[in-house]
Amino acid sequence: MKLAPVKGLSILCLTATLMAGCQLGGGSSSVAEREGYFTWVDEQGRVRYTRIPESDASVERAQDNDTGGDQTQDPFLANTPPNDADYTAENYPDGDALADKGFVRDGQRQPYFTWLDAQGNVRVSYYTPDFNGRQKGHASPVNLTPASVHLPSQSVGEIDPVEGYDPNAFAVLGIEQQPASEFDDFVEYCCAELANKDYQTWVEGSEFGVQMDSDTPRHLFNSGESPYQLIALPLSAAKSGFVMRLRAYDHHGVFVPSLAFLDRDFRVVRVVTDLVMDYTPENWHRRGYLEAWVPALPGQGERWLVLYTRSRDSEGQTVITTDAGPKAIAHADTGELGIATFEP
Repeated sequence: MKLAPVKGLSILCLTATLMAGCQLGGGSSSVAEREGYFTWVDEQGRVRYTRIPESDASVERAQDNDTGGDQTQDPFLANTPPNDADYTAENYPDGDALADKGFVRDGQRQPYFTWLDAQGNVRVSYYTPDFNGRQKGHASPVNLTPASVHLPSQSVGEIDPVEGYDPNAFAVLGIEQQPASEFDDFVEYCCAELANKDYQTWVEGSEFGVQMDSDTPRHLFNSGESPYQLIALPLSAAKSGFVMRLRAYDHHGVFVPSLAFLDRDFRVVRVVTDLVMDYTPENWHRRGYLEAWVPALPGQGERWLVLYTRSRDSEGQTVITTDAGPKAIAHADTGELGIATFEP
């Protein structure tokens, strides 16, 4: 009499098991093996099953049908020749060089932003991201390099002498005359005679090199004899100003430049000396260099640039701090310079 409920319970359990087996495909497969599900483990270590959306499963089935359902060949294991775009040990990009391009690789579309002009037209401007705090094309102004800038004396308030002025009067009265300015001293030695000399054309869009070597012409400046290079400023900037990036590369010494800007008649307009240049150490693909950011002012009549070095600069040295301690970089009257136009 007491065994009847047990038998009933056994029959009920057997019936439930058979029904579950029918729902799971005849009892021969689990949820994880059914098509359209993937298995994962939650943060408590429990196995979970999630249904793949029907659209994704349909795409997979359609691809299987297109290929005849043959999945014996693993595409990731196929022995295919490397593509030209694949990176190898020989063409793997340098991190610093890639950072200079804003991590935009060759062939990739440049980032851009849209804006409205004064007429309400939508404009698109491309730019290169700069991860040092600026973005080229939409950037804060570049920090100009500190330097000594020498201008004509007339620009600092001096006046022409009155009629009847005797230049020897100060000597007669025992009064010391004011020494000539750095600008006036420079003008005494330069630069009308350079009008018939060879010059170098400015290259826009990329850095161009200026070689100071034994074949470079030399000139006697007020600060001593020096090799020099005459460069024509870009015509595209004739009515405006721009900033140039000037690098002096370290190769058995570094050429420390001074700059003189001339007008179209080769009269001196501005002289820049004592540049406080920042040093960037060498890496595996380029030499170390001193770097300066200097404005050019074609809108104020500047048409020519003269690069030279002073004797006291070529005989000095630059001391930098490295992981191994202080390091002295010798200056020289030969070397290589790199110039580029900064385009904000």
